Order: sequence, then structure tokens, then C-alpha cells
Amino acid sequence: MKGIFITFEGIDGCGKSTQCELLKDYLKDNGKDFIFVREPGGTEIGERIREILLDKKNSRMTARTELLLFEAARAQITDEVIKPALEEGKIVLCDRFFDSSSAYQGMARGMGMDFVAGLNMAATGGLKPDVTFFFDISAEEALARRGKRGEASDRIELAGLKFQEDVRKGYLELAKDSDGRIVTIDATLGIDEIFKVVKESLEGKI
Repeated sequence: MKGIFITFEGIDGCGKSTQCELLKDYLKDNGKDFIFVREPGGTEIGERIREILLDKKNSRMTARTELLLFEAARAQITDEVIKPALEEGKIVLCDRFFDSSSAYQGMARGMGMDFVAGLNMAATGGLKPDVTFFFDISAEEALARRGKRGEASDRIELAGLKFQEDVRKGYLELAKDSDGRIVTIDATLGIDEIFKVVKESLEGKI
């Protein structure tokens, strides 16, 4: 792959979407060729799967169904969008990728992180991000942020504080074993401070 694949991770309310927007603006200002996608979604099929996954009406969805739907959407966006862009030498920014499944379904849903890792590799054909930013924050602080913004909770966000804290534990576990791929950033810092770390981490890569 000639391009570079950058992903953004963290529990809901960590501020990753803000950092995605800042990096998009930075790349535009510097004339870089990039695309931005999100998970689940980013394709017609993926967006339909996203609606099913986040719909609060689907409260009876099992953990295994949830995981396989995420992997299906991931397989589609990897083959249809991400790999072709990387082969063209583009920078690909992705709001969530397979680390989310490892943390949310592997750890918090109890499916097993090794089990999920195997499905991740099957869904992506072995494709891994070059750099992953994990914005670390407590579940309590993230919930307070979402409350201040008046955001409505989707089906997964409604799982509660304990669930979100377990997700955070999953991310921290992944970061320890990532061989430097995952850059952990204190998400309680100011927006500009966080973005400075993001830019410094990408020096010489983009």
C-alpha cells in the first residue's frame, strides 16, 4: 500500500471526532490528498448496517449479532473504499476501525479479544492501520461531555457507564500490545494541546 491509514479511537464522548475535523483541515491546508470515512458506514451497505446497529428499537440484538454486523460493514468499506484509496497513495482517515470491535465487543461484551482479533483480520484481509490515535478519558467525564452537548444516546451508548469503562479497559489493553501503532493521548487536555500531539505523532509520515 502506497498511502497511509490513520484511525481514531476512544469511548463515546472522548473528542475524537473533533480531532478528525482538525486533521482534515490541516491536510487540506497543506495540499494533501486524503479521504475521510467512518465506521460503521462509509458505503451504501455499511450505512444500512449502521442504522440497524445504532437503532434503539433493536434492544434484543445479541452480542454475536452485533459483532458480525460490525465486521460485515468493515469488510465492505475495506474492499470498496479503504484499500483502493491506499493503493492510489492517498491518506485515509477513519473514525473508528477494528480496534473498536476489540474494545466494545471483545472486552465490554465479553466476546474475547483474541476471538474478535481473528474476525477483524478476516474482515479486513489483514489490513491494519499505520497509526491509531486513542483518546483516553474516563467514562464519567465522557458522559458529562455528551450531556453538555445535549446528544441523544444510541443503542450502544445506552449500555451505561460500566460498559463504557470496560470499553476503555479494552483500549488500554490494546495500546499496551500495539508495538507503537496506537498513540494514547490524554483526552482531558485542551483541544489545541491534543491536536499538537496528533501533528507531532504524524511528522515524517504524511
